[in-house]
Formats: sequence, structure tokens, C-alpha cells
Amino acid sequence: MRLMSPPVGLTALADTDLVGQVARILTQAIIKGQLLPGAKVVEAGIARELGVSRAPVREAARLLEQQGLLVSHPRRGFFVRKLEATDIDEVYDLRICVECHAGVLASKNMTPANRDMLRRQIDVMHETAAIDDHARQIEEDYKFHRMICEIAGSKRLLRLFDDLASELRMTIGLIGRLYDDPHRIAQTHEALLEVLEQGHPDIITARIDYHIGAAWREVGKLVRELPSSTNGAAT
Repeated sequence: MRLMSPPVGLTALADTDLVGQVARILTQAIIKGQLLPGAKVVEAGIARELGVSRAPVREAARLLEQQGLLVSHPRRGFFVRKLEATDIDEVYDLRICVECHAGVLASKNMTPANRDMLRRQIDVMHETAAIDDHARQIEEDYKFHRMICEIAGSKRLLRLFDDLASELRMTIGLIGRLYDDPHRIAQTHEALLEVLEQGHPDIITARIDYHIGAAWREVGKLVRELPSSTNGAAT
């Protein structure tokens, strides 16, 4: 008798945009540690939990492979990607390039409505800082940075940010912690908004470089401290 894989703890889906829904749910499962680095994505088990066929699960897995969250092995299937410190360095290096350019473009497109949107998001970050919800704090942080890329007005730039953010969410989810003082993190975004309003390209790039560089150093340090069982290339 064939044994069924244990459930991961996922919610059944509606019938619209199944691939996108599955991809989002798998991404959250990775971020929250429901699917750990090196874990196999059992298509049949996940399809059963979500109430869908295996086809959208497989397509979603291919999508997440393109985003760097999963790796595939011939005749073995898809696995959650394991982490290397060098991966973190590459992602943050690219993130600085993307967000510095986005910041300069966004400052040129800044309107009162855009400024108010960013201000409201900082307020949300302060509100979330008072709640013991690590995943929510991370999401609100990334939402602010994504807004900058949206204001920049480049779809390709936004797509690059989304791809990088997916990898970083997985990293931070594995670390399990990042912010010692979430209110302080929210305050650092006030400085970003200030330089965007001023509109000086050199100051914008310097501030974003410093802001992301500080996160890079902290995340890199924590990843290097992870046990070897959760680090390294997938096998």
C-alpha cells in the first residue's frame, strides 16, 4: 500500500488562476518554514491538500524555480533551495543596483499622492512593529521598497525587484529573526523618503546603498551562523 506524504498545512483553492495561487502559497510555506531548505516538493501531496490536480502544482514549481526558490533534479523532482552565503552576497549586490536606480527614477516621478502612499506605508510599519509578527514586519518592509519600484515606472525594474525579494524572503524566513527593534527599522525608511523628496541623485543612491548595505551585513552574518544542515547547495 502506497503511503501518503504528511500534509504541509495548506488551504484548498478556488478555480481561478490556479498556478499563481499555488505559487504564492508555496512561497509563503517556504518563508514560514513549512517547507524547509532541502525539502522535496511532493506534487501529489500538495495537490491533494490544495484540492487541485498535479499540473498547476508542477507549473507553479517551475515558476518558483525561475525565481530561485526551488531547484529541480532529473527524475527526482523539485526541492526547496538551500542557501549559500555567496547567494546572499549576489542577491544584495543586485538589489542595491536595482533599488538605487529605482530610487532616482522614483524621485523624478514623485507626486503628493506618491509621497502620501509611502508615508502611509511607514505608518503601517510602525503599527506592525508593535505586533509580534515577524513575517508581517518583513512583508511591510518589502512593500515599501516595492512601492518605490512601482513609482519608478519601469515594469522590468519591478520584475527584477520581485525576483530578488522572493529569494530574500526565503532567507529571512529561514533565519527566523532579523529585527531587534522593528520601530527603528521603520524610522530608517523615513530617511529614505526624505531623500526621495529632495531629489538629489547622488544623495539618493548613497542613502539606499547605506540602507540596503546595513541589511546585507546583518543577513549575511546570520546566514553564516546557520547550522550546516540548513546551509549549502541542494543535493
